[in-house]
This record gives sequence, structure tokens and C-alpha cells, in this order.
Amino acid sequence: MNTDMDLLQDRRLSEGGPAAPRPTLDLSRERAAVWVKGLTRTFEAGKRKDGKRTVTAVAGIDLAIGRGELFGILGPNGAGKTTTMKILTTLLYPTTGEVRVAGYDVVLKARDVRRRIGLVSGGDNAGYGILTVRESLWMFSQFYGVPQAESRERSEMLLDRLALREKADERVNRLSTGFKQRLNFARGFMSDPEIVFLDEPTLGLDVESARHVRLFLRDWMAERPGERTVLLTTHYMAEADELCDRIAIIDRGKILATDTPQGLRQIVSADRRVEVELDAGTPIDALSRIAGVRVLRVTPPTERGTFAVHLGVGEGRGMRAVLDSLMVEGRAVHNLSTHDPSLEDVFVAIVGRGLDETVAPRIEVEGGGTA
Repeated sequence: MNTDMDLLQDRRLSEGGPAAPRPTLDLSRERAAVWVKGLTRTFEAGKRKDGKRTVTAVAGIDLAIGRGELFGILGPNGAGKTTTMKILTTLLYPTTGEVRVAGYDVVLKARDVRRRIGLVSGGDNAGYGILTVRESLWMFSQFYGVPQAESRERSEMLLDRLALREKADERVNRLSTGFKQRLNFARGFMSDPEIVFLDEPTLGLDVESARHVRLFLRDWMAERPGERTVLLTTHYMAEADELCDRIAIIDRGKILATDTPQGLRQIVSADRRVEVELDAGTPIDALSRIAGVRVLRVTPPTERGTFAVHLGVGEGRGMRAVLDSLMVEGRAVHNLSTHDPSLEDVFVAIVGRGLDETVAPRIEVEGGGTA
């Protein structure tokens, strides 16, 4: 019987990536790369004359990430991902709870934490516009006290590995958005950190730039297996599926599930997924009454005047029954596709909506209740 690490190994080998190490993860408080217990974070919102209100961004998170893991966090907008990331990187104090990174308390030992981590946020300013790419990398290395010779060697490596060589002597303010984001990514590795926090690192990147980033991450982790750790938040399901050893799904400030990508898929049934595109207003009651068929979700009408129905169809005669139902007069089928359960299907099943669907922040009003 395959273990989670076996499944991860097979998946990466089939995709042409390097073989994944098979360490036994130590998720204890003292040894974990990231260890979180009872983390909460609230913010005051509104004007005092309207009554004191508190927005709950993180609502009680327990999390342990082993050294050598590439760990992903998935969640819709406003789920608490960035707030959690800021707390882990000492940019924000927790309201309650204990948080340890590289074995150090992020509140009491913030300086020790910062010496051991790197942070890359998608869309950040890549540096000072008047400096060249090479000068920018050198500058950031000096913030961490990296020796000159080591800084030069590391910057040259990053220029090559992230396809920045041709722009090495060009000023930052003349770079395209894609090259600026590659530089932004590169600077997070100039200190050779133990743990790298990547908050939407491929946000806004073109396909080629995103590919360079993912390939670099794979190689960087493989160079020192069991020593380097990455915590990644992303809006791209395929990216999380390709890269991550384990994934946590977060919503409304709480972690709802944590497992390997393969393990998460097993949370939903082994039904086939069927997507049917129909004319707006087409009744779908008959589909929901078919034995072995579940209507998972219905997307809003598009500009073309069609909408999509996502179904879970069990083995046996379910698919034939769906096709027979769609043949009933008055149903114009514009498209029909099938696939095995994906990470996106798992996400929707657990969260109840897609990554790009927003939700109003939960407001707790003084005296009890929510608004």
C-alpha cells in the first residue's frame, strides 16, 4: 500500500521533477520548521461612535510544518492567508496563541526568526529603480550580512537559475512586470534562508516566468533535502498540486483540512466529475433526481447566455442517465466534459465556493453575536 510520501514521489517522477526525499517529519514544537497553536488575530473596525466592532482574520489555527516540506495554504480571498503569513514572518503580532518558526517564538525572538527566513510577496516592489538587477541583489544580501564573496556567487547563481542574466545590468525601473517579479523572487533567496515564505509568488507572472520560479523551487529544495522549508500561498490550484508535499485549506480564519494533494482528493468521493454547459434558464431538476448523480454547484450565467452545471456521477448507469436526461426536448447542450476529481473539486467541496469567490468578513460585535 502506498504511503503519502510514495504517492508524492510517484507524482513528481511522472511530471519530470526531481525525486522527492522521504524524511520522517518531526512535527514537534521544538523541531518543526513552523509550529502554531491556538493562533488568533483580530482587528478593530468601524468608528467608535458606531460601536466597537472586531474583525476576526484568524480564528484559532493549529499548524505544524516539518523541516524539508514544501507546504501550501489554499483559501479564498479574505480567508486569513496573508494575515497568517505576516504573523509567521514577524510583521504582525498575534492576538493570542503561540507561534514558533525555526524553533523560535515569533514575538519573543523575532530577531532570531528574521535571520533564518526569507519572504517573497507577489506584486511587491522589486527594489530601488535606479539600481541594476545585480546591484539590487547585492543590496539585499547586505541587509542580512552575507559576506561579499558569498553574495557574488549567490547572485550569479540566481541570475542564471531565474533567467535574469540578460537583465543583470539593467536598471530595475526599466524592467517589465515579469522580470521585476523574478527579481523580487530572487532577492528572497539571497540570504540562503532555512525557511522561505512565498505569498502569491507567481501573481501576475507570465507562463514562462512562472515556470522558471517553479523549477527553481524544486531544485532549491532538492539540493538540501530535509533542511530547506517552503510555505507557499497561491491562487493557482495546479501550482499547489504540482509543488506541494502537503496542503492546508483555510477559510474564515480556520484550517478546514490538511493532507497531501492525493489525500485531499480522497476526501471527496471517487465519482466522475461532469460539467455541462446549458442555455440560461434551462431546468435542471431532472438531473438532481437521477440515482447516483449529485448536483455539486451551478455557476452564474455567462455573457453568452449559458451557465454550467457541475455534477458528481457515480459508477454504473449514472452517466447514461445524465445523457438521456440532456436529450429531453428543450435542453441545448453547448458543452459536456468529464474528469476525475481535482484539487479544485476538493476545495469547493470543503469550502463551498471557489478561490476567487469573496465572502464578507465576519464581524463580531461587542456584547455577542455577529454582523
